[in-house]
Amino acid sequence: MDSLSFEQLLDGDSEFIPLMSPEDEKAMLEETIADEIAILSLRNTVLLPGVVIPITAGRDASIKLLKDASKNKNNIGVVGQLDASIDEPTPDDIYKKGTIARIMKVIKMPDGNITVIIQGTRRFEITAFTQEKPYFKAQVTAFKNSKAYQKDKEFRAIITQIRNLAKKIIKENPSLPTEANVAIKNIKSDSFLIHFIVSNLNLDIKDKQQVLETVDLKDAAILTLKKMNLELQHLELQNNIHSKTRQDLDKQQREYFLHQQMKTIQEELGGTPQQEEVRNFKKKATKKKWKKKVKKRFEKDLKRFSRTNPQSPEYGVLRNYLELFLSLPWKKTTTDKFDLKAAKKILDNDHFGLDDVKERILEYLAVLKLKGDMKSPIICLYGPPGVGKTSLGRSIAEAVGRKYIRMSLGGLRDEAEIRGHRKTYIGAMPGRIIQNIKKAKTSNPVFILDEIDKLSSSYNGDPSSAILEVLDPEQNNSFYDNYLEIGYDLSKVMFIATANSLSTIQPALLDRMEIIHVSGYTVEEKVAIANKHLLPKQLKAHGLTTKELKLTKKQLEKIVTGYTRESGVRSLEKKIAKIVRYVAKTIVQEEPIGAKISEEQFTEILGPAHERNKYENNNTAGVVTGLAWTRVGGDILFIESNTSKGKGLTLTGSLGNVMKESATIALEYVKANSERLGIDEEIISNNKIHIHVPAGATPKDGPSAGIAMLTSIVSTYTQRKVKANLAMTGEITLRGKVLPVGGLKEKILAAKRAGIKELILCKENQKDIEEIKATYIKGLKFHYVSKMQEVLDIALLKQKVKDAKKLK
Repeated sequence: MDSLSFEQLLDGDSEFIPLMSPEDEKAMLEETIADEIAILSLRNTVLLPGVVIPITAGRDASIKLLKDASKNKNNIGVVGQLDASIDEPTPDDIYKKGTIARIMKVIKMPDGNITVIIQGTRRFEITAFTQEKPYFKAQVTAFKNSKAYQKDKEFRAIITQIRNLAKKIIKENPSLPTEANVAIKNIKSDSFLIHFIVSNLNLDIKDKQQVLETVDLKDAAILTLKKMNLELQHLELQNNIHSKTRQDLDKQQREYFLHQQMKTIQEELGGTPQQEEVRNFKKKATKKKWKKKVKKRFEKDLKRFSRTNPQSPEYGVLRNYLELFLSLPWKKTTTDKFDLKAAKKILDNDHFGLDDVKERILEYLAVLKLKGDMKSPIICLYGPPGVGKTSLGRSIAEAVGRKYIRMSLGGLRDEAEIRGHRKTYIGAMPGRIIQNIKKAKTSNPVFILDEIDKLSSSYNGDPSSAILEVLDPEQNNSFYDNYLEIGYDLSKVMFIATANSLSTIQPALLDRMEIIHVSGYTVEEKVAIANKHLLPKQLKAHGLTTKELKLTKKQLEKIVTGYTRESGVRSLEKKIAKIVRYVAKTIVQEEPIGAKISEEQFTEILGPAHERNKYENNNTAGVVTGLAWTRVGGDILFIESNTSKGKGLTLTGSLGNVMKESATIALEYVKANSERLGIDEEIISNNKIHIHVPAGATPKDGPSAGIAMLTSIVSTYTQRKVKANLAMTGEITLRGKVLPVGGLKEKILAAKRAGIKELILCKENQKDIEEIKATYIKGLKFHYVSKMQEVLDIALLKQKVKDAKKLK
């Protein structure tokens, strides 16, 4: 059973305006009630004595009850329902105290429901239920009437306050009609005034039920006053909030109307700047050859952009995003040059040597010409600094006829540099891969990833892991950039990485690349590079010509051998630049020294020449020449050993763990095979061996010095001479085997520079020597061994050194 509010009642027939005279109230209070009456439960209101309310009955039981009561002109008992959500209440679901109601009017609705207008008379309490179906019937007893408070001054003051608060509530509540003020003014009965106000206050059923059950009129008046004060406070708070929001809304409306006027004016002038941008974006988009997926994404974001307020922060984000979309060369590519002879000529002119790299590029062009299309290879040029790995990329781009991009990865430690930032962040931008593709304006450039071995990790992520997708030919056809938020095809890009060391590159990344070793240059190659490339380059950079300065091949060789120590030519270029600057200064000071540089001027400009490590002699036992590989090329290494009274092994020379282990293995091999080597066991047990590798400030490590250490120890114990002009490199095992090592080309070049004539290498390294150009190994004799005994047989002479120590 639902009820209607007082304001809804006032909107209807005026004859039901709830007014009551004192005579009506007296008659109502004296009215007798039957011992058994039908009970009607209301869902969301409480009927108070004297109050008229309309109610709508929708439940079958309620409709039948009202029809029977209307037909027999019987009063009914009205009670509140404890839980309004219950459709079919039981006796336990309703209040036991309610109000007798007389039915004043019945209206049948088109939907079958019944609307009735009822008026409360007396309060009652249910003592026992006598019927539950089809509707409730119960035995009831009437409440006793409250004593009169007509002459009580406090009560009169409370009533006056109630009237005043009622007027304020009606004023503050815009939903209440102004007729309510007339009704309040015309009510003469104090009890009806209280009941009328409580009935129309915005109170819970529990609060209204509390007033109904309060028999004493003064207590009911005080309770009503409290409820009215709370209601007034709520209304005032709501009105304050409404007033503030209304002011804000008015301001927004004013701005809206002004913007609409501006919009109209701008449309008359040809459209808003936003509309102009949208038209430009659409015009540029028509020239793009996009896939359906990419086109759909662009059109979706363009619609969002056209609907976005220009004052919104998202407006700038979307505009930048759309501009990037239009700037990227989605399917735009340059035409490759397939003239292999011309490509070879360009590569040969720009770089001396590097035959493996040039051959690989020509192979790629040949396959591309035959097949028409292929996934670009991921090449990694690996070698020491200054050998031309980075500059080679520019030559490759020129030979292939593609745009050239270089991206330095040295020290990069933020993953977002590769993948970009999500565009929701302030200042977000695409990763450097997409940025460089945009800059190249083509989807198939030659992309140099410089110093890929120097990528580092941090709390911002691991860039080497992020670049895996870039360098995987199976994945990079849909490279995902966080800013772009859609796959971009990098499969046509020719990636060329450069590295000085492979040990610091992540294995998964290394596996995706084709490693091409770019080794160091010989002295002859360096002289040719200096004469053909470096000297003309520096003369041009300093404003000179060959008339002001000429350097002979002999002078260039002197710079290479006496002033530089590297695998590449970077230091060589610096020395040449120093000479060119000196000549330029003399010309400006009008003290020209001539085109040719004398030996004295050489020393004046560059200082004294540095003596390189050269083979000394074999007059001392225990001194053996080894070969080492460094990041700047190869070098020779002297292994020295000596004995003193005592036991054990001492190692010095800033040696690493692997090198220390090689020395321990060599000594243990000598101990185990002392009889075969002709060494008395007492000599080994009574003499402490000390092994030293000069240049102690330079850290040294690796297994390559194993056979040199073994030879040094045996030479020291036996005092036998080591063969002259001999160097060696190889790893050893406890079983007496010699194992292969790497970096042979650099080591051989170092041996030639030092004046070495013979080399001892592992037999398994023979195939590596056969791959080296004949010019590199000209004048060298190689001994290939597989066992330590073979090393000693070749390296040690039967002759003992002069002044040999007598060991006991």
